[in-house]
Amino acid sequence: MQNFEEMDPKTILRSYYGYDSFRANQEEIINTVLHHQDCLVLMPTGGGKSICYQIPAIVMQGTAVVISPLISLMKDQVESLKANGIGAAALHSGNDFNKDTIVRRKCMDGTLKLLYISPEKLLTEIPFLLKQMTISLFAIDEAHCISQWGHDFRPEYTQLDILHKEFPDVPIMALTATADKITRQDIIKQLQLKNPQVFISSFDRPNLSLTVKRGFASKEKDHYIFNFITARPFESGIVYCLSRKTTEKVAKFLISKNIRCAVYHAGLSQQERDKAQLDFQRDDIQVMCATIAFGMGIDKSNVRWVIHYNMPKSIESFYQEIGRAGRDGAPADTVLFYSLADVVQLSQFAKESGQKDINLDKLRQMQNYAESNVCRRRILLNYFGERRDHDCNNCDVCENPPRRFDGTEYIQMALSAVKRADETIRTSTIVEILKGIASPTVKRKGYEQMKTFGVGKSLSTNDWQDYLLQMLQMGFIEIAYDQDNIVKITESGYDILYGRKRAELCVIDHSVKEAAKPKRRLHLEIPTITIPGLPKTTGVEDKQLFQALRDLRRQCAEEEGFPPYIVFSDKVLHSLATIKPVTLEAFGFIQGIGEHKKQKYGQRFVAVIQKFV
Repeated sequence: MQNFEEMDPKTILRSYYGYDSFRANQEEIINTVLHHQDCLVLMPTGGGKSICYQIPAIVMQGTAVVISPLISLMKDQVESLKANGIGAAALHSGNDFNKDTIVRRKCMDGTLKLLYISPEKLLTEIPFLLKQMTISLFAIDEAHCISQWGHDFRPEYTQLDILHKEFPDVPIMALTATADKITRQDIIKQLQLKNPQVFISSFDRPNLSLTVKRGFASKEKDHYIFNFITARPFESGIVYCLSRKTTEKVAKFLISKNIRCAVYHAGLSQQERDKAQLDFQRDDIQVMCATIAFGMGIDKSNVRWVIHYNMPKSIESFYQEIGRAGRDGAPADTVLFYSLADVVQLSQFAKESGQKDINLDKLRQMQNYAESNVCRRRILLNYFGERRDHDCNNCDVCENPPRRFDGTEYIQMALSAVKRADETIRTSTIVEILKGIASPTVKRKGYEQMKTFGVGKSLSTNDWQDYLLQMLQMGFIEIAYDQDNIVKITESGYDILYGRKRAELCVIDHSVKEAAKPKRRLHLEIPTITIPGLPKTTGVEDKQLFQALRDLRRQCAEEEGFPPYIVFSDKVLHSLATIKPVTLEAFGFIQGIGEHKKQKYGQRFVAVIQKFV
């Protein structure tokens, strides 16, 4: 085995990962661990967290123990490390006895640089395997799971304070992509970290476009998603849904349109979930329709878009889920559908949870993002304590600022219906009264006799629901979740109802529901490099070459049993199709291609490039 301990971090970064420089904070984090200091690393999904513990693990004597919550995540990381020529393995319930025995031997004789293990397995192995190993460091991934303030609390994480008790001299690195200030403090306390260095990287993911679509009915969502996908025929994506039933419905619709699609939710057997995930990772399917059960195990770098069919329960959840797109740094799209029904349902869930006040507050923050009329990226960054003094120009608000009109009359119509019904009706009944729909509820209560019955029949049901949503966000009405979701008029609402003040509403853009055209892509920056013997290129990507390289990548992956993105990321393929290196030496200069992969795949990829050049 190569003596990694004689190599410095920058040499390893170039030789094994194919990059010439570290991203922000990475080098400082690595040096902190090399000096045997504890640290807490807060870095966005796709920001390069794994390198922060993998390189120290490679440099330091012994084996790094990486605590990870999901088998699929461990498997993905181990395959990626092996593909780069680095010794790694995992201990989990999916292994058989023989495989576990082999892994244990490698740990004890020091031939593994990284051992991935679940929290449950770790606790059982501390008195036995871990005591017989030379442990270089502990890396706790998804560390927000240890805190009850976090968005994905897991009880099995709470016993990890045992690590410093049993291994007082081994440094601990806690890593997470989403944690507010309270959660960060709790992670440090729960793990009993010793004077930890705290590193908070920028949460900005400029390669992700941010779009919110408000007030779409189910059929309109389906229509939009179908057009969105067909405009991106070779791009992998995820559709997140609030319920199992919805995931099944959306998947059935897409399959009926001949889109390669699978379903993932907690109601399926483990075998069914594993197959769906493997098919997605290997590009055998294009789209995954999933609940949040399809979560932290996703390390697929070439996911090009994420759509939320329903609004998530918090900004932390939303940020982590959209973060599964564009992990390779290439442009990716995110779309969030948002409706009044989502607000009501999620508020009910929050009210019934064990942390009502916290969860309602998190939901309100999510609503603020969805309803915002200012740059969405600024709102996201502000939530995580990062100030931005300029707009992003890569969100729907920046690209198409909302138009407004004096909506006082419409607001008064709605408020009048609520008032005349003695503030005892739900939003659905408000719409029925305004539209003049004689539903069973309307007839039973005699609401068809109201002066406001049918006063708003010129507007569609969807438009009224949208305006009610805007009224809720502006504070003119509130929903009494503890009184069967009936609507109440607020003090500021009464100001509008009685004509003391006027108010504006946002114009509803009906045209966007017709079709989802591909968004303007951000320019993918290909680093300027000097390659000896390589003629200057036009800097223009050859689309046909990219597809040929994509086909070769898939062939290599199938031969080795890896997902294609583990061979090379989409961003590497874009670079190859732009720079077009025609020698093995030039091939090795491409960012993201290390020495190991250069020798392993270089000749085959160069041969394809030569045919096009």
